[in-house]
Amino acid sequence: MIHSRARVGYSAKFSVSAGKTSTLKAISRVLDAVGGDVHFCGEKISKTAPHDIIRKGIALVPEGRGVFPRLTVLENLHMGAFIRDAAVDVEKDLKMVYGYFPRLKERESQLAGTLSGGEQQMLAIGRALMSRPKMLLLDEPSMGLAPIMVQKIFEVVRAVAADGMTILLIEQNARLALQSSQRGYVMESGEITLNGESAMLLDDPATDSVPPGTLRAVGYGASAITPELLTEASVRLGCEFSGGSGMPEASRNAVF
Repeated sequence: MIHSRARVGYSAKFSVSAGKTSTLKAISRVLDAVGGDVHFCGEKISKTAPHDIIRKGIALVPEGRGVFPRLTVLENLHMGAFIRDAAVDVEKDLKMVYGYFPRLKERESQLAGTLSGGEQQMLAIGRALMSRPKMLLLDEPSMGLAPIMVQKIFEVVRAVAADGMTILLIEQNARLALQSSQRGYVMESGEITLNGESAMLLDDPATDSVPPGTLRAVGYGASAITPELLTEASVRLGCEFSGGSGMPEASRNAVF
């Protein structure tokens, strides 16, 4: 569990088969959790239908991107906004996404299946943002991408977080994730072995020496955490929003 009373984004690094994708799928209800509960904005969503989760304000960018290959870039982005009715606001957010990813504007009429891996990752993130989520779940956004594309993706992740978006990021590149956040956690075989400010963990040799099968998690603005809280069988994602322009302000008093 992660408690926060500030703008917050969370990012995590899991090794293969550590349960990273299962965690995000359980939160987004693509996968039924074996036990425990998921709470979001004070509401239990453990039994909420997957198609209603997006209406609650949770958007998942899955590992492998999951774009609609036979739809154009523009059609994919409009699919992300399927729950919204205000056409003016949708067009405004479309311009926002094109601002983050100008290349998507250039490829607007191109079929998504013909895009490069990096462009598909941009599209997947853009599609999720088109739903105007309160929390964005990112699963391994750098996987399989060229270094220059990874740099671009993380520039946008930082920009989205700076605009007030709450982010839960799972990332194989622990050093990059820590450099993009404020707080981190290391879990080995279900136990929290390291936690602290990301800058501290970057300088800690133990972070790099963690064996395979571990979790490295980092976040933006998270307050003090105890290992006991992180091992409880519950996920709580609280939110308290203020008005204003841009993306919804990040959740407060959040627990993951």
